Amino acid sequence: MTLYARIAGTGSYLPEQRLDNDAMVARLAALNIETSDEWIFTRSGISARHFAAENELTSDLAVKAAQAALASAGVNADELDLIILATSTPDHLGGFPSTACVVQDKLGAHNQCAAFDVQAVCAGFMYALATADAFIRTGTYKKVMVIGAETFSRILDFKDRTTSVLFGDGAGAVILEASSEPGILSTALHADGSQRAILCVPGRSTQGGIAGSAFMTMDGPAVFKLAVKVLEQVAREALEKAHLEPEQIDWLVPHQANIRIMESTARKMGLGMEKVIVTVHEHGNTSAASIPLALDCGVRSGQIQRGHRLLLEGVGGGFAWGAVVVKY
Repeated sequence: MTLYARIAGTGSYLPEQRLDNDAMVARLAALNIETSDEWIFTRSGISARHFAAENELTSDLAVKAAQAALASAGVNADELDLIILATSTPDHLGGFPSTACVVQDKLGAHNQCAAFDVQAVCAGFMYALATADAFIRTGTYKKVMVIGAETFSRILDFKDRTTSVLFGDGAGAVILEASSEPGILSTALHADGSQRAILCVPGRSTQGGIAGSAFMTMDGPAVFKLAVKVLEQVAREALEKAHLEPEQIDWLVPHQANIRIMESTARKMGLGMEKVIVTVHEHGNTSAASIPLALDCGVRSGQIQRGHRLLLEGVGGGFAWGAVVVKY
């Protein structure tokens, strides 16, 4: 029997602290940085974002999203065979113990299921989803939780208005189950390390300190140019693997980085924006969390229905990018 990985449930979580553009303008003004709601919105489509509280860790956001996904799927934490967590902002310096292991403990998953983190920045959820799909298709695991969770507010330089206004915190999760019915239809992943300098955190840990900057840096125009190019390419590759044409897709669920990138991708694929799940206006760029957050919003709003074909795609630092075609 051919095995597929089927999405059995989705969940998401946003921190309580919501900052609209006016609040961000006031925050930056206190640092003598000038910006405006119009400047932010016209360049990104972002009106608001959420920031984690001082005592909230990435694992805390991930657990809330995971609990919602478990409830949606009707699955107990002890039934999980594997937890994969995509993040660039782990709980611990150096990334260990893995935040996935922390989530396992906080969820009360006492069956000692496997757990590990994946680091591919904004493409992290695509990498994690493809990895989970492979485990299920080979029969290694039957129930896998895939999470994208970030506290990007911790690595933002608020003196840099070109980056600080774009990002937010949040988490999204899905439960994948082995099924005889098609679920994940295809995956496509790529990376180009030669482009790593255009979006990165350049600092390094050294003898208890930081060598270089611990803040994220980004060459916005270079990122935009690369993103619109590779997203179309990887989307068409994933569709070809699934033997589908763009017009057969019910919903495009893209990484929520910038509305102009999303519009460009949709236009190149011949898809109207009415077929695109858009949350960037309310969430900002939540990196690895953005696609599962948007997916869960689409499901819970009733836009995404069982049987719909979805095209998920994301690109981020590394540079890394990927796409996944799903029959929901």
